[in-house]
Amino acid sequence: MAKKIEGRKNDHLEICLRENVQARRVTTGFEDVHLVHKALPEINQKEIDLSTKVFNHKFAAPLIVEAMTGGTPKATKINAAIARAVQELGLGMGVGSQRAALETPNMEISFSIARKEAPDAFLIANIGAPQLAKGYGVKEAEKAVKMLDADALAIHLNPLQEAIQPEGETSYAGVVKTIEKIINTLDVPVIVKETGCGIAAEEAKTLEAIGVAAIDVAGAGGTSWAAVEYHRAKEQRDEFRQRLGETFWDWGIPTATSLIETTQQVRIPVIASGGMRSGVDAGKALALGASLVGMAHPILDPALHGAENVKKKLQLILEELRNTMFLVGTSSVPKIKKAPIVVTGKTADWLTTRGFDFHVYARRGR
Repeated sequence: MAKKIEGRKNDHLEICLRENVQARRVTTGFEDVHLVHKALPEINQKEIDLSTKVFNHKFAAPLIVEAMTGGTPKATKINAAIARAVQELGLGMGVGSQRAALETPNMEISFSIARKEAPDAFLIANIGAPQLAKGYGVKEAEKAVKMLDADALAIHLNPLQEAIQPEGETSYAGVVKTIEKIINTLDVPVIVKETGCGIAAEEAKTLEAIGVAAIDVAGAGGTSWAAVEYHRAKEQRDEFRQRLGETFWDWGIPTATSLIETTQQVRIPVIASGGMRSGVDAGKALALGASLVGMAHPILDPALHGAENVKKKLQLILEELRNTMFLVGTSSVPKIKKAPIVVTGKTADWLTTRGFDFHVYARRGR
């Protein structure tokens, strides 16, 4: 089992680095989200404060590196590079599913390296919902947190990937009750996150009701895990799974619409991720109500080339965010949440159909 998991993790990394696994016909929806330019910003760009406080932790900026990998030697290198960078920049990061290390302790270093390299950064441990349905519980959750000395635990939802994967585990019955039990026992915040298909208002409401500390929407429009599994199936000459991957390549709720549905439904922090590619995207997400913004794919290749490359990439994104805030005349993260914003196109159509008020953003600042 351990060898199979390690092989699958290596497959995922190599495919994400080598193949086009981005959404093809679905977009994040952020092209429909327009911040209103301010020709008279009335602030000094150099005085903009990017810092924010979430989970009672002060972040130098509202940016985290999303969970990507773990369980292989290459993953150790990647997580170490990211950890060193976020430590220096005062940000946060998540690690990939820790199932491999929970079942094979000698793989723990690929995850625990994050705390070694980032003693002060906000670190997020990670276990999968399918494992909760098949016996994982409080014991495994606590072990995952302890492995990293983590500040929070993410429970990831990946029903699409599991449905396409030949080794997929599609048992989800009873997951909500197990998540609730973990929340009531663990002494760190529990985040529930999707993995590229988004979270709708109905699920967001359910998650808030059972006590999750935050929701990471991880919407469609970025990396497609159906696409990743499509490429795996193609390499293995599995035409059946290849067809499934092709069919569901663009499945999911676009990130912007998922974010709006969720932020209008719940009062807990919401993390915007899924196809986030720039500081402008981050600014739009914050204006829509996100507490933090998560990115993964833009950081993967830099992480293979060391912490300095990760740091440079993150600094560029933060400078883009700073400029975005300057151009809408907002000097702090709380203030950009009040900036006027216009929602148009397919995103507006979706929200109208679903009964959400997107006009509220345009009315701000009047």
